[in-house]
Amino acid sequence: MKPLTGPSFCREDGKNESLRVKICGLSRVEDILYANEVCPDYVGFVFARSRRQVTAEQAAGLRRLLREEICPVGVFVNERPEQIIRLLQSGVIEAAQLHGQETEDDIAFIQRESGKKVIKAVQVTDGRKLAEWKDSAADYLLFDGGCGEGRPFDWSLADEARAVGKPFFLAGGLNACNAAEAVRLFEPFALDVSSGVESAGRKDRIKIVDFMRAARLAEKEAMVLRESGRADKERNRCDE
Repeated sequence: MKPLTGPSFCREDGKNESLRVKICGLSRVEDILYANEVCPDYVGFVFARSRRQVTAEQAAGLRRLLREEICPVGVFVNERPEQIIRLLQSGVIEAAQLHGQETEDDIAFIQRESGKKVIKAVQVTDGRKLAEWKDSAADYLLFDGGCGEGRPFDWSLADEARAVGKPFFLAGGLNACNAAEAVRLFEPFALDVSSGVESAGRKDRIKIVDFMRAARLAEKEAMVLRESGRADKERNRCDE
């Protein structure tokens, strides 16, 4: 299979401000090959009931094919913490993403027993809902319009999302056409895409490549704007 992309898709620096990308819902060997080609920061294996659901055995097989620099994330809905911890400790996944009614005690327990990071998904309905999560024990939040359904929420809440003050993944209705706007409005830690890189319910190599190109371009544009803002602040200090 002739590659469409070059090595520039894989991150060569360790800048903390770099935009991360997660491609979720990988379930086939082909999906892993597509991910290995474009090198997102994270991929997601869905263990909850879904058309993208995989078993622990299937995820382990896919994990063995995944590039080492890509972090596999397990996606769960109201799964027993002990099962999540087993998958984390076995190395099948390196982080857990929780989409159910998991409590703060569940989050802390998983973190403590596994030593791995937890992403807590929040279904966004209004700004007040977002504010409730600012003190969560989760390492990251994930703002979504549904439960992995590819449904966007009201992007006019971008200010409220940033005001939470925790690093967050942005999900829901993302695709190559709106990735740049999402980064500009939300300044997220990561973009999380699944249905936006699918055709007829399966991961589409061309759409994955297009999304990664759009995300990396948006990342570069955001970095230029940040550097410009810092330069302006420095000039203002000197003028004072």
